[in-house]
Amino acid sequence: MWALRVCGALLVAALLVAPATSARAQDDQVVRSPVLAIDPDALFTRSQFGQAFEEQLIEDSRALEAENRRIEGELAAEEQALTEKRPQMSPEEFRDLADAFDTKVQRIRNEQQAKARKLSERGDAARRKFLNAAGPILQRIMQEAGAAVIVDKRTIFMSADIIDVTGLAVERVNEAIGRGEDLGGSGAGDAPDAPEGPGADETPSVPDTDGSVRLPPASDTQRAAPPENP
Repeated sequence: MWALRVCGALLVAALLVAPATSARAQDDQVVRSPVLAIDPDALFTRSQFGQAFEEQLIEDSRALEAENRRIEGELAAEEQALTEKRPQMSPEEFRDLADAFDTKVQRIRNEQQAKARKLSERGDAARRKFLNAAGPILQRIMQEAGAAVIVDKRTIFMSADIIDVTGLAVERVNEAIGRGEDLGGSGAGDAPDAPEGPGADETPSVPDTDGSVRLPPASDTQRAAPPENP
């Protein structure tokens, strides 16, 4: 009886150790499968390239917020100064200045919204650049696995986790391109040009915002204009 208990304990221990050994062996090589799966979003966000891009995005977002608040303060002060000059002006003079100010406010608002749109486009471009660089790496993984296709994991109803090569792809992409400084052009973490003033022609890449600029409404100064003489 004692011998049977010892043999049983050894058998249980062997069963517990075997899966771990098998898992380690699988980690050392790509699984053999005609179909592999990958999460493209996770591949980008978990990569050094994607993380560098996100860091720059946050920095740019703060820069745009600061720029917008500065512009808002400057325009508010300009509007207040214009309103204070109203008693010394004729209705026609004040109306001309008010119209010019309203036009300026709208132009600046459009410029700031264009900056936000440009940042969104930069994000799309960064993903395309990343996937182009990752393409040859993914092809090598396919060859090692004997796979004919890599499918988007997010579109699969059910599958075994073993065919998910997202983690492996992240490791190999990081080894190959890192933060993307050697991909040509600006890397994922390269900073854009510094923000310009309200009237600047250049519109550097700016943060991920909805493009809104809290500026004095275009109609405020017009409402301050005195009524026309009858």
